[in-house]
Amino acid sequence: MPTWPDVFARLRAFAGAIGVHVLMAALVVLGTMNWQPFRKSQPVGLTIEAVIVDTSEIKKQRDAAQQAVEREQRKRERDAELEKQRQREQERQQEERRRQQELEAQRKQEAQDRLQQLRLQRERKLEEERLRQQRELEQVREQREAAERQRKLEAERLKQIETRKEQERQEQLRRQQEAEAQRRAQAEAQQFRAGQLATLSDNYQAAIQAVVTQNWLRPPTAQAGLRCKLRIVQIPGGEVISAAIAGQCNGDEATRRSILAAVERGGALPYRGFEDVFEREIDFIFIYDGD
Repeated sequence: MPTWPDVFARLRAFAGAIGVHVLMAALVVLGTMNWQPFRKSQPVGLTIEAVIVDTSEIKKQRDAAQQAVEREQRKRERDAELEKQRQREQERQQEERRRQQELEAQRKQEAQDRLQQLRLQRERKLEEERLRQQRELEQVREQREAAERQRKLEAERLKQIETRKEQERQEQLRRQQEAEAQRRAQAEAQQFRAGQLATLSDNYQAAIQAVVTQNWLRPPTAQAGLRCKLRIVQIPGGEVISAAIAGQCNGDEATRRSILAAVERGGALPYRGFEDVFEREIDFIFIYDGD
């Protein structure tokens, strides 16, 4: 599409060509005219004047004018071509500048895009790092909380263990105290019982002594200071099963037989009231210290 400078150049060249042709036509007309318009007319006669026109000169002038027009036309065409080349160069330069500007704008945009991408990547990495640190902090906090809970559980467990141990110690101490008190009570009871039994046993021995002495028919050979140990076998109720000399006896044979007969004569030894000290086999020392 032609630009306005091209249109103006073509119009100028066309106008110049028309002007040259008009100038040539004017020269031809002027060369053939009689330039005496103000000459007084001759009233007498008809005068015929012949004008000799040198056509070669006109042709030269016309050729010169044509050549001038052609030179001018060529000059205008060269100028127009130069103008076109200048415009094309200018357009090329403008296009080059435009491309440079576009390339520069593209490079700037790409640089901005890279910067934006780098900024986004950096922001993303920073966000990832922040999230990672936050997760690590949360993990550390959870670990601390778990450790604290575990510590509290361990402390509570230790406290429960200590409490249980203290309770067990107190219970053991109570049991020991109760056992000690029971032992003391049992010991006291045993001592009391032993005292009672000892007294009861002494009374039992005295009762047997009294029964045997009551049933004893003292022989003439029996002397005061008699001591004779007997082994008596009986059953519950006091019934005598057997009696025998079981140890030292300082009496003669008649005295010994009389003592055994006294034990068997009664048939039974004291029993009622003496159940706690009753034994199937008893060692009894018969004593006689005189009347």
